[in-house]
This record gives sequence, structure tokens and C-alpha cells, in this order.
Amino acid sequence: MDPSNRPLESEVAVAADEADAAGTAAATSELPTPAAPVVRKSPGFWKSAWREFRKNKLAMLALAFVVFLAVVAVLSPAIAGTKPVAVKYKGDWYFPAMAYFNPDWENPVFQKDRFRKRYGTNLPKKDPDHVAYWPLVLQDPLRPVRRGEFPDDPGNPTGRDGSPSARNLFGTTSAGKDVFAQMVHGARISLLVGFVSMGIATVIGMTLGAVAGYSGGVVDWVISRFIEIALCIPTLVLILALIAVIEKVTVWHLMAVIGVTGWTGIARLTRAEFLKHRESDFVAAARVTGVSTPRIIFRYILPNAVAPVLVPITFGIAGAILIESALSYLGFGPPPPTPSWGRLLKEGKEDYTLWWLTVFPGIAIFAAVLAYNLIGEGLQDATDPRLRERGE
Repeated sequence: MDPSNRPLESEVAVAADEADAAGTAAATSELPTPAAPVVRKSPGFWKSAWREFRKNKLAMLALAFVVFLAVVAVLSPAIAGTKPVAVKYKGDWYFPAMAYFNPDWENPVFQKDRFRKRYGTNLPKKDPDHVAYWPLVLQDPLRPVRRGEFPDDPGNPTGRDGSPSARNLFGTTSAGKDVFAQMVHGARISLLVGFVSMGIATVIGMTLGAVAGYSGGVVDWVISRFIEIALCIPTLVLILALIAVIEKVTVWHLMAVIGVTGWTGIARLTRAEFLKHRESDFVAAARVTGVSTPRIIFRYILPNAVAPVLVPITFGIAGAILIESALSYLGFGPPPPTPSWGRLLKEGKEDYTLWWLTVFPGIAIFAAVLAYNLIGEGLQDATDPRLRERGE
């Protein structure tokens, strides 16, 4: 080979190498850039618990029923009553039906004009130009409707003649009070007793349980013995003893008494949760950083101890409704004419021929208690990972 061709061959080889490198770079640049990994945030405890709770169809149905009862309780004056929900009387607007929540909320103008709670006949007489919006069912939970109170109104039947009819959906009591109106307004009493009494019990139980579980030592021993003593006293007997001291029992007294006597189970469970969490790493880290004891209790431990306590609270609401019904059945409930499901049962006991006084209130009490128990079981399944792992 001619030596003069060697430099030319080397230049060709270098050019080929550069072409290969350029082609490789171009091919590499055409490859798609790998996307950054997407980090999905895991759902929180409450969101996960709600997701599991929704899978329980019975619990969701029970929750819908409780919401329905709450709506009925809030709107009870607009569902059944003989007082207008809203009325334009002598040029001004008034809301007489609010008196079903509190008698003092009825405007004094109607007392001044001597309505005597009879709006159906007095409104046209005293103000022919009035405008009134009436409840869906013109029946009063506190008294019987008399003949002529409303146009073409024959009045409520009494005694055995008050069986269920198109005018009195659930019949009337022996005195002529409409059972449907009493049950609608009685739902408010039952829900109030359940939620308010268990609210009181929750505050007492969680406070004592938190102090005992976090403090330990002598404080824990004293509070634990106090809880055991309270558990030894029959709840109904203690409630009757406390009510005997009160001269005139109101529904608020009843709520307070049930709440004061229903905190022991909540206290024991809260104590157990605080004993478990007080030695956790996050609590130890909070102590090292100088966080105060009240903040550790209420900011760090309590949120982690709330979920298991919700279950006995839910069962406690059902128990409170049963206790209120039992006390009203025994004659120790809120005084007349306060409507109550238990009082209707008591009236039905006095005359068994009035079967509707037993059937309809009994079904309402059974359904409400069953609904709260189903919600409690659903919460227990949703908040306890061990039950989910076993497929229970």
C-alpha cells in the first residue's frame, strides 16, 4: 500500500468515529426522559375509618335513620302543631311555632290579644288580612284539638274511639292528644337526652380516665377505685335516688342525672388508652422538648385515644334513650305535658285496648336504639384494624 494514503485512511476512520458518536447522541436524545416517581399520600386515620364504615350497609342505613330523626326533631314545629310556623299579624311577622322549643319564645302580643293558644279561630277574627303558614299536620303535642278550632274540624276523639285514622295517623290518647304529634316532638326529647347526657358523661369520663392513665401511681389507684365503686351501684337505682332529691324534675335534670351516672365505661377505656400511649415515642419526644403536661395530654395523646372511645359513646346514646323511656314509663320522667315516647308507653299500659299507644312508641324506641347500636358496631369494625384483618 502506498504510504501516502495512510494519513487519508486515519482521517476517514476519525470521521467515522465522530459520525457514530453523533448518531448515538442523537438516538439517546430521542429517548423519553423517565418521569419522576409519584408519591401518593396515604389516607389519614379518619378518612380510612370512614371508608371502611361506608362499606357496612347496615351501619350506613342506621346513620341515615338517625339523621332522619334529627331532621324530624329540628323541624318538629313545622311538621305537627296548631301554631303557625310564620304569621303576618297586624303588619308584623311572628313565629309562634318556636314556642314548642321554649314557651318564652312566643311573642307577648298573642297573650295580650288573648289568643289563649287558639290561633285557628282567633287569627281571622282579630286580623282578617293576616297571612299564616301552618304546620303539615294540624295537631298539637301538648293538648287535644277541640271541635271548631279549625274550619270544619270535628275535634279529636277520646278513649277507644281514638284509633288510627286519616286525621289522626297514629291515633289519640285517652284524653284526645294526637299520638303522631307527640311522637314527632318526642323525638326531640329522646335525641336531646341521648346526646346531652352522653356529652356530660364523655367530659367526665375522658377527664378522669386521662388523668388516671397519664399520671399513674397513687392518682391512678384512687381514680380507679372510685370508678369501681361507681360501677357497683346499679345505674337505675342511683338515678331514681338522685331524682328523688329534685323537687320538680325537668328534662334538663334528667339529662344531667343520666350523664353523671353513665361515665364509668368511658373513663376505663380512656384510662387504658392513655396507659398505652403515654410511653410512646412521640410522647417521650414531646417531654424532651419541654412540652407542658396539659398540652401532651390534650394535643398529643387525646386525639389518638378518641377513636376507641367513640364506640361506647354511641352505645351510651342508645342506653340513655332506653333509660329516659324507662323513667318516663315509671313516672319519673319529664313532667307533663312534655311529650315523651316512654310516657306514651305508660299510657298504653293503663289501658291495653289502646294498642296504638304501645305499638308506635315501642317501634320508635326499638328502631332508635337499634340504629345507634348498629352505628356503634360499624364504628368498632372501622376503627379496629384487627377486626378488618380477620375479615369480621
